[in-house]
Amino acid sequence: MVFRRHIRALGLVLPLVLVAAPARAAQGIDAGDTAWILVSTALVLFMTLPGLALFYGGLVRSKNVLSVLMQCFAISGVVSVLWLVYGYSLAFGPDVGGVVGGLGKALFASVGLGSVSGTIPETVFAMFQLTFAIITPGLVIGAFAERTKFSAVLWFTVLWVTLVYAPITHWVWGGGWLGQMGLLDFAGGTVVHVTAGAAALVCALVIGRRKGFPDTPMPPHNMPLTVAGAGMLWVGWYGFNAGSALAANANAGMALVATHMSASAGALTWMICEWRKFGKPSILGVVTGMVAGLGTITPASGFVGPMGALVIGILAGLICFNATMLVKQRLQIDDSLDVFPVHGVGGMLGTLLAGVFASPTLGVFSGLGFAEGIDSVGGQLGVQAVGVVATFAYTAVATLVILKVIDATCGLRVDEEAEVQGLDLAMHEERAYDL
Repeated sequence: MVFRRHIRALGLVLPLVLVAAPARAAQGIDAGDTAWILVSTALVLFMTLPGLALFYGGLVRSKNVLSVLMQCFAISGVVSVLWLVYGYSLAFGPDVGGVVGGLGKALFASVGLGSVSGTIPETVFAMFQLTFAIITPGLVIGAFAERTKFSAVLWFTVLWVTLVYAPITHWVWGGGWLGQMGLLDFAGGTVVHVTAGAAALVCALVIGRRKGFPDTPMPPHNMPLTVAGAGMLWVGWYGFNAGSALAANANAGMALVATHMSASAGALTWMICEWRKFGKPSILGVVTGMVAGLGTITPASGFVGPMGALVIGILAGLICFNATMLVKQRLQIDDSLDVFPVHGVGGMLGTLLAGVFASPTLGVFSGLGFAEGIDSVGGQLGVQAVGVVATFAYTAVATLVILKVIDATCGLRVDEEAEVQGLDLAMHEERAYDL
């Protein structure tokens, strides 16, 4: 009797399933692609929370570790609300003059259950892009760690995401003028790393050095914490780059291979450079080289093969290592956690190299590049250079204006007493350790 009731129920439900399945298929949603981008979204958020938070937290002094963790978490909340209200619309809304998106998608208007972006729901696409918007200002805080007011960090995040990140995202990925020119930026060389690097350099110069820099040693207080965060960044970067294929396909697989090879080459190259210069390799050098390799391959990851990625990783380790020595030791710019020499220089280098190694004309070197539509390396390299210069210049000028406005209103920097005491107590009345 019970069995017959189940059969009758199945007979009622089955026609509904058969009717609903074609309806879903008609929307163009691919279940495999959707599942992969859902996972990638979680991986990229994992890069910020807890990856970047732990990576940066271990690098600062013990009296400031909670302030860095607090900033990473607060930035995630602030950017998420902005993205819903108008950020996503400015980045991916209807194009306005190739410069910015309109407000047609403000408050996620028209982003509903039936809205599709490619082969995935637009809700998934919007959330995936949100994680990029979160990590980019998160990277910038490494330049002014240990000396900036928490209120200033919040205001900087609001203004910077609105005036810098969202418009540049539209330029490159939202149908704007750089995308129309044919700029190759698979996962954020310009959108994430050049913007973060340029902003970091301006912040370090405007806010000024930490008290005692460069005469007072300021070593990382907890390297295991930093290494744990670095490992999370490496794993999360698979979602960052391979997820940017926006599909579970061969392009995503090749981007994952390129990402891993460049990170490995960057770590080993930095280690060798450090070994030769100082006589001993360090774990800090290895993880920094890894991050340099990851950041540099990001714009090219969907356009080059394993050999191209290997070359890019080696160049990333070599050039970013020397850039760090130049910024910190020779120019004595207190970019506290090396955001500009690692992410800024790496992003610029990777964006330019994407124009070289992506060309199918280099196919004689097996596994270098496979991007279609590149007529000549020279022409594409010109487009890449325009993207780098325009992104860096606009970000630098806009960041400078934002900092001046904040400094004139609520102020940027904590007073000397608070800096000496540490931001954990001065800003948040908390201690990381009670030993």
